[in-house]
Amino acid sequence: MKYISTRGNVNGIGFIDTVLMGLATDGGLLVPEKIPQISLEKLEAMSRMSYQEIAFEIISSYVDGEISEQDLKDLIERSYSTFRHTDITPVQKVKDNLYVLELFHGPTFAFKDVALQFLGNLYSYIAKKTGVTINILGATSGDTGASAIEGVRGKEGIRICILHPHGKVSKVQELQMTTVNDPTVLNLAIKGTFDDGQRIIKEIFADLEFKNKYHLRAINSINFARILAQIVYYFYAYFQVKKENDKIEYVNFSVPTGNFGDIFAGYMAKRMGLPVGKLIVATNENNILERFIKDGVYEPGEFRSTYSPSMDIQVASNFERYLYYLLDENSSEVQSLMNQFKTTGKIEVSKEQLRLVQEDFSAYGVKNDECLQTIRKYFADTNYLLDPHTSCGVTAFEKCSPQEDICVTLATAHPAKFNEAIELCQIEQTFPEEIQQLFDKPQYLEVIEADKDEIARRLERHFTSAEVNSK
Repeated sequence: MKYISTRGNVNGIGFIDTVLMGLATDGGLLVPEKIPQISLEKLEAMSRMSYQEIAFEIISSYVDGEISEQDLKDLIERSYSTFRHTDITPVQKVKDNLYVLELFHGPTFAFKDVALQFLGNLYSYIAKKTGVTINILGATSGDTGASAIEGVRGKEGIRICILHPHGKVSKVQELQMTTVNDPTVLNLAIKGTFDDGQRIIKEIFADLEFKNKYHLRAINSINFARILAQIVYYFYAYFQVKKENDKIEYVNFSVPTGNFGDIFAGYMAKRMGLPVGKLIVATNENNILERFIKDGVYEPGEFRSTYSPSMDIQVASNFERYLYYLLDENSSEVQSLMNQFKTTGKIEVSKEQLRLVQEDFSAYGVKNDECLQTIRKYFADTNYLLDPHTSCGVTAFEKCSPQEDICVTLATAHPAKFNEAIELCQIEQTFPEEIQQLFDKPQYLEVIEADKDEIARRLERHFTSAEVNSK
């Protein structure tokens, strides 16, 4: 298995080099040369496996021997030993045609833990095996930061810096990142939006001299290992639903998404052979993805702060990966469209391409009031408390998934992480002890302008002066 850039100027690199490169050196995103196929016989065998065993089957097909079988099994076991539920990502039936895939049983109560516990351990493994320096740089709209820090803190030879939009994440998200008192961890709160942080991250990674000098590594979903770990839970969810509904031919998935990474993992699962019907893109009022799926035009709109802040994103990093497959893996055409987007701020696909998009995807942009209404409704009717992002997913399920179909909505966070929205619904919840204790801790962060040069200066200081755990 080799990896290539969506823009065509990086070819034939292995899995570990793909993880270390993160963003391709030509500015594109790395994808596998070919997508592994899972036969019906293999699907049947996998349906009887544990989560960790399914993870090994899928991940090993992309690693292709670069990590020994035993080492990979150990990595997977270590990564999911931190989860509070024995099923790792349990599936709950909410009503006859709706299941919820709970992805919030990891250390930071968010779906990002599923990928970042694995990536953190993978980085640690690579550092020990190869002696390479791991200086991690990432931007977050809320959950990635805490999950990334939790995934790598205390691991030998690793430093991390996370950017988050100041005042635009929930209080619990902020505390999970900024109450970590560790010289290898730097939290920068930028005066701007997540899109500003994401743009700056890409600009810094595109400066190859700076990237190589400071050994920068990516933790955002531009890193293919993030996508890879997320493919697993689509297979696991399908198998759990299939056990209860043996006659079903396929399952729809409704996915709260802003950066297109989580739902792109579902698209990859479908391409691998998983019986997936529609992939429903659930967005909020920052609905660039909904507009693309309905009209074929990808163009940022006006930024809006919502009750689902992790999806307050206008430019979706992983959209380029999907574009690569939509354009029949034509990297020169991807390069042309991305250059056009950089110049004009807009991409428009043909009617035939839009038809292909709509074969796989539906979409619905949830308004703020709708989000709260769905939380209230499901709590009253089923006693199941949705976080505001999962609420967007459930609302999109109601709008887009036919009554005769079974749909799994991805529950991307524990409601305790977004109590601001839950309180607006006049619902009182009990915080898990791990979250409750955050409110008594001091915070460690720097508030700075969303300026690339200023952020680069802070990175230089952090990556050259921080003590690295050498236990």
